[in-house]
Amino acid sequence: MTAPQPRHRRVLALPLGMAMATALVFLPPVSASAADTGVSTAAVAAAASDPTSLSYVVNVRPGHGTSERVQRAIERVGGSVVIAYDEIGVIVVHSSNPDFATIIRKVPGVDSAGNTRNAPLPAQSTTDVGTPEVLSSEQVAQADARATDGQDPLEPLQWDLPAINADKAHEKTLGSPKVTVAVIDTGVDDTHPDIAPNFDAAASTNCVSGKPDTTYGAWRPTAAESPHGTHVAGEIAGARNGIGITGVAPGVKVAGIKVATTAGYFYTEAVVCGFVWAAEHHVDVTNNSYYTDPWYFNCTDDPNQKALVDAITRASQFAERKGTVNVAAAGNESYDLASHSITDPVSPNDGTPTDRVIDPHKCFDIPTQLPGVVTVAATGAKGLKSSFSNYGLGVIDIAAPGGDSTAYQAPAPPATSGLILGPLPGGTWGYMAGTSMATPHVVGVAALIKSTHPHASAAMVKALLYAEATATPCTDPYDINGDGKIDAVCEGSKNRNGFYGWGTADALAAVTR
Repeated sequence: MTAPQPRHRRVLALPLGMAMATALVFLPPVSASAADTGVSTAAVAAAASDPTSLSYVVNVRPGHGTSERVQRAIERVGGSVVIAYDEIGVIVVHSSNPDFATIIRKVPGVDSAGNTRNAPLPAQSTTDVGTPEVLSSEQVAQADARATDGQDPLEPLQWDLPAINADKAHEKTLGSPKVTVAVIDTGVDDTHPDIAPNFDAAASTNCVSGKPDTTYGAWRPTAAESPHGTHVAGEIAGARNGIGITGVAPGVKVAGIKVATTAGYFYTEAVVCGFVWAAEHHVDVTNNSYYTDPWYFNCTDDPNQKALVDAITRASQFAERKGTVNVAAAGNESYDLASHSITDPVSPNDGTPTDRVIDPHKCFDIPTQLPGVVTVAATGAKGLKSSFSNYGLGVIDIAAPGGDSTAYQAPAPPATSGLILGPLPGGTWGYMAGTSMATPHVVGVAALIKSTHPHASAAMVKALLYAEATATPCTDPYDINGDGKIDAVCEGSKNRNGFYGWGTADALAAVTR
């Protein structure tokens, strides 16, 4: 959700685009006739024209490998298989044939197919708000002077921890090192002193191409890339080690699964890879603070967009079947995701966006609106829905601190910023805000639940997450800026509503119930 604010899922306004990585595709020799594959001679000629290669997902029946018919059809129309995830029936393909998806959808055995990208133009897909506000050495020293015994130096500035009773939870437990959370994001700087003690390299990888790159350190962001993933990782599992900040679950392990291109695009093939990797490496909880480019909402009546929904649905549900709880940010555009229409002005964000009116019941923000995914709204220092947070009865499952302007929600001293403090690459710390920042709080609480109930299934962890949340009634009227105009309408009851879902995440309940 990017428009006016970026959507690293939701960090408010981090301009992270998502650039298309073009690849040369060498057409394989023709070994099957057009009649065999259902592909016309004209299609073969089109494949030879060599426009810019794009990436596609081709969805087939899971569990049986790529059928010979589909494989031959892919090759015949100028496609090259990058990787086939047979367990979920998703094939990642590169092709320079502009008609590839249209043709391959007609092949028997293909359920859906679509291109995952368009043109390499800037875009924003995370859900953070604004660029990070980096702490100066003087601010670090001042915070350190206020820290009490047992607190990390910057913990006095973390108003968000007591907002979900994480400080009290830490008196009971910091979480189990047998629990691993994965940050599916822009990369994680595991050399940061707040992250290094808890980092799980074996569960980390680079999925940007759609195929895991297990080169050591491939999960790290470069200096030119967004700090988003590092900040998120620290919010979840920043170590209690006398340095910097404290995470919500400072005793659990954290892994980095890099899925964003250098330009900041989160494409379908990378997200599919990320969920499958998490599932196969026994990750307990994934953090998804982004939306999948290039469409903010993917409409299932469009065959290309439907294929993207199909692919990521298969991948996320595969992870859940393997025991992984998937948590995603709701977005930062103040959209009512339960309404009948929303104007999406940013899609496709790697092409030529146009204003389009969509029905969020038929056009989905993925992975946020997918079945089984925990959808998180943001709150500010006063516990109210953040001014930017998306909402919607039946869509929002739970709420957690994501920050807000101090003009709307100012924290109590010694905290001075209404934003969320976390680590940044290179050993520094800074403030960020957005539903991107709310999501790791929920992930941390889910990790504490898994630590307390190690044999709980994904469904049970989610049930406990909701049952243990602090019921938060609707804010009515919701006039966050005090100008006399209603800024959003909350529907539902105290125990479940469109602003806060089942309530505000509660870390203490997670370790005591």
